[in-house]
Amino acid sequence: MRASLAARWATCAFALTLCLPAVTAYADKTPKSLATCTSFDQADKGDDAVAFTIHNTCTVPVDCEVTWRVVCAPESKKRRSVHAGSAKLNLPQGSSDTTDASASSCGDEGWSIDSIEWSCQPNKD
Repeated sequence: MRASLAARWATCAFALTLCLPAVTAYADKTPKSLATCTSFDQADKGDDAVAFTIHNTCTVPVDCEVTWRVVCAPESKKRRSVHAGSAKLNLPQGSSDTTDASASSCGDEGWSIDSIEWSCQPNKD
């Protein structure tokens, strides 16, 4: 019984040594997603702004876009107002860029920033 178990193990080990290089070669040729080499951060900037930063660690330049909404007086039914914002960022490989979402248009009213979305595409140039 032990001999047959050892033979099975040896057969599996041999099969893996044959298949593993083929799997590794295939993995090297699969396209990589920009999601694996781009990232997004946000941080408060003063009392009335938020800084959005996109990092590009890809081996190609990328074009990115960030969109958001500034909501002034979000708790008020009468004074509430919404202002859409967006920015386009062109990032060479291995770089970062930042854009600010400002709530200065809200004046002394309270505010919030929501509906933040970002996306990147390979640069076509």
